[in-house]
Amino acid sequence: MASELLQGLPPLVSPRTRVLILGSFPGPRSLLLQQYYAHPQNQFWRILQSIWPSEPYGYWADSYEIRSKWLLEHGLGLWDVYARCERGGSLDSAIRHAVPNDIASLELPHLRAIAHNGAESFKLARHTRTLGVPVYRLPSTSPAHASWSFERKLQAWREVMTMAGAADPWPPESVT
Repeated sequence: MASELLQGLPPLVSPRTRVLILGSFPGPRSLLLQQYYAHPQNQFWRILQSIWPSEPYGYWADSYEIRSKWLLEHGLGLWDVYARCERGGSLDSAIRHAVPNDIASLELPHLRAIAHNGAESFKLARHTRTLGVPVYRLPSTSPAHASWSFERKLQAWREVMTMAGAADPWPPESVT
């Protein structure tokens, strides 16, 4: 019996995006709410807030609109490597019949790097390498990836964001 073909979320990017973070495919809660990383145990938003603690966490934790604006203001973008797939549950290992997103179609004039959130996303790194920017594999922020502590994940994410220039102020002085 075939599963329903699920449709992913649209990209969350702007012309100012410097680092594109690619997940694999949204989980059931994210699809239901139409929000990236909506599962409360996913550490994605907590990790980013720890890297850039410019606002108290509680101020924006409950507002996806505020989190999304904050993300874009930091020169970050979000999308997934898969546009559509069949999947029962939320585990990446359950993804079947996946159709990749056309990442090269995004118009990101200031793109400096692509960061894959987890191993399943990184499987498509060969496609993202064609964009001519550094490509990084990050530990998954998913609650299913519990073998790494929050601190260890945070350190890895912070290192990649620093190497990718995302820790630099935006906009860079050379961009008007």
